[in-house]
Amino acid sequence: MQRNLLDTHTLLWFLSGSEDLSTQARNCIEADGAANFVSIASLWEMAIKVSLGKLELRSSLNHIYGQIAANGFEVLPVTFEDTLVVSTLPFHHRDPFDRIIIAQTINGGLTLISKDQHVSSYNVKQLW
Repeated sequence: MQRNLLDTHTLLWFLSGSEDLSTQARNCIEADGAANFVSIASLWEMAIKVSLGKLELRSSLNHIYGQIAANGFEVLPVTFEDTLVVSTLPFHHRDPFDRIIIAQTINGGLTLISKDQHVSSYNVKQLW
């Protein structure tokens, strides 16, 4: 069974039907039997960026959260084990949201669906 963690931009593009989402990424998310996860850090990242005026959402965070559930995606909490992995990651990238998402990918044995090129610097399975 394919187990995917959607990066923040991947989630937003999937939910909006954006053509920015690659065909391969969409097919992987929609594949029969795929288990799809969204980090609570992605929702936190959206909330912070909205409050700073760096992100404009087409719908409210409440609506996005409802869409996550409606699509059968599971929200992953940040665990102490995730923070331990973050403390050992090399600093290829300093974004705290990306680093915790990478740690969750490692701990969960997940495939990270992300367009971000810096992800390939880490020892994680990435799909785009």
